[in-house]
Amino acid sequence: MTSRSNVKAIKSHLRVAAAALIIAGGLASFAAGGASAAAPRVGAPASEVAAEAPSGIVAHRTIEIDGVSVFYREAGDPAKPTVLLLHGFPTSSQMFRNLIPELAENYHVLAPDYPGYGASDAPARDKFDYTFANYAKIVEKFIDKKGVEQFSVYLMDYGAPVGFRVFEKNPGRVSAFIIQNGNAYEEGLKEFWDPIKAYWKTGAKEERDVLRPFLILETTQWQYTHGQPNPELISPDTWHTDQYLLDRPGNKEIQLDLFYDYRTNVDKYAKWQKLFRKYQTPTLIVWGKNDHIFPADGAYPYRRDLDNVEFHLLDGGHFALESHGALIADEIIDFLGREVQ
Repeated sequence: MTSRSNVKAIKSHLRVAAAALIIAGGLASFAAGGASAAAPRVGAPASEVAAEAPSGIVAHRTIEIDGVSVFYREAGDPAKPTVLLLHGFPTSSQMFRNLIPELAENYHVLAPDYPGYGASDAPARDKFDYTFANYAKIVEKFIDKKGVEQFSVYLMDYGAPVGFRVFEKNPGRVSAFIIQNGNAYEEGLKEFWDPIKAYWKTGAKEERDVLRPFLILETTQWQYTHGQPNPELISPDTWHTDQYLLDRPGNKEIQLDLFYDYRTNVDKYAKWQKLFRKYQTPTLIVWGKNDHIFPADGAYPYRRDLDNVEFHLLDGGHFALESHGALIADEIIDFLGREVQ
């Protein structure tokens, strides 16, 4: 039996070979003075170029939505089913950097950065409404502009309330949920959330300032390494990249605004659960069971409301994708292959 590492190596060689053939075809065409069918024509639309590139190659693009430049990663054939990847705090679509090429062989993959995160614009707080409701509107307009009618959605941390708000607007549009440490039940809000809940009650500066240590490098690193049996396997590039962006002028106030607005998601939990029961969207749960922020207590209740649930607790933490990326990719491909046509 061929091992996964050998399969990945073969895939990598094939991608390189495919890219080389495209380049070689282009050079041959240039030498002959003609146009090669293998090479994208000059001025071709981005979608045409993407379709002709090897499936594992990831394009890095921007799109303007309501005057804001939204960065996103895209890979795969747009004619295939779409998988939308929604990131959590304090990261961006970079958390999916390794997953996207794995999924792109079978699916069209989109992974946007919310405003204030990653390479998207971070407008001043008086110029943009930093709320989960507005993030959901941005994501909905993003998939509309990309011409996507139906999609499966990967929900992690902040991605869960953003994605569930999009689902609430049009449940039939969502083909499947992939939930990784993304909460929709009060059972999942344990002691970590106590100081945040205190801030929800008052909205006052004193409670707001208590949360500022959540935005420093040591805490960002902790989010990646806590609960990981082998933290030395987690690349420090992850938390240093996230912290660099958190430290942009004005960004920490944006994050504190979002901490306060998170209470509006909790108010919607009962409605989302009712929709789960009604629409029975196929669901894959791949959850880092050692997560202190969203513990496994928040994973189990999904099975109370959803009948078609594939359930996996992983020996990892909040960013389980960093430690269990290959396993999660395999589970997603297997699950979507059965549930999404």
